[in-house]
Amino acid sequence: MKTPNPLLEDLKGVLPTIAANAFEAERARCVPAENIALLKGIGMHHALQPKKYGGMEISLPQFADCIALLAGSCASTAWAMSLLCTHSHQIAMFSSKLQDEMWGNDPDATASSSIAPFGRTEEVEGGVTFSGEMGWSSGCDHAEWAIMGFFRENAEGTRDYCFAVLPSSDYEIRDDWFAVGMRGSGSKTLIVKNAFVPEHRIQKAKDMIEGKSAGFGLYPDSKIFFAPYRPYFASGFSTVSLGIAERMLDVFREKTRNRVRAYTGAAVGAATPALMRLAESTHQVAAARALLEKSWEEIAEYSERHEYPSRTTLTFWRTNQGYATKMCIQAVDRLMEAAGGGAWFETNELQRLFRDAHLTGAHAYTDYDVCAQILGRELMGLEPDPSMA
Repeated sequence: MKTPNPLLEDLKGVLPTIAANAFEAERARCVPAENIALLKGIGMHHALQPKKYGGMEISLPQFADCIALLAGSCASTAWAMSLLCTHSHQIAMFSSKLQDEMWGNDPDATASSSIAPFGRTEEVEGGVTFSGEMGWSSGCDHAEWAIMGFFRENAEGTRDYCFAVLPSSDYEIRDDWFAVGMRGSGSKTLIVKNAFVPEHRIQKAKDMIEGKSAGFGLYPDSKIFFAPYRPYFASGFSTVSLGIAERMLDVFREKTRNRVRAYTGAAVGAATPALMRLAESTHQVAAARALLEKSWEEIAEYSERHEYPSRTTLTFWRTNQGYATKMCIQAVDRLMEAAGGGAWFETNELQRLFRDAHLTGAHAYTDYDVCAQILGRELMGLEPDPSMA
């Protein structure tokens, strides 16, 4: 039996408005402010935030159920909100000084991100100066901070993949998000010019995977922070894909039930091909949910036990998410192929679901060509290929 979800019922109450705003989100290329206000009104931005600052610290399965449901109303809103929430989980692994700086005076503060290591830095006393054009920062219009990636030279003469956290006053937002899918996510570019980042706002990615970061152990009673940051951070990509696919099943069924062929008047909803496509996609989406739920539960159990997973376990968690995303996209495609010409009008929800579904598989974390290679190497006992991190 599932643990009662404190967010799910409240979320259901705001979904009709968020769904009604989906067209506006696409037009504006940004999550509508009303959507963010509604989600903050039910406390969703506190989902993975430390209780010390008013957070809820709900489990990953509970959080994922909310994101999947939200994605059925507006995938762009779900994509951006998922990241704003999971970044709070990541921030909890930074120093207490940063957390006080971010949430001490504003417990409602959130962070967007651009974590690919494109930042350029120079070492200075007490930290680094940071510059760069940091793209794909979903939800950045609604965030007060941003997490940004860069490489930093270490004492051994190699480079560490690191994250720097900057306040919004240190960067500008370039309005360049003109995309085919997830149009409303507002995944714009952050422009940083010689911003000073003190040491307490910097962490190595490796330390955040291995329980060696500055925030490790700050919350000994927590059931979610004794965990690698990455499975939480990346959970939303496949979860949004699942929510899109589940919604696609409903919309296809609704629109096909009374659809007739223009030239013959034949009822499409009773035709064998439509029934077979709906049946196979239903099975495929159910399989994707089962695979994801297995991973969510395992991640939650490891977190609750304060146990860090092996490399093999981490590999399965990541690649399970990639494969589930692949299945969801296939299920959506199968239905879109049979949805008829009317499905391609911009006013038809089916074409938006189709476009958004494909973007969920375009992220580096869910690219199944990469995931399959990563898992294959692990299964054969080969060392990871650093080019497929």
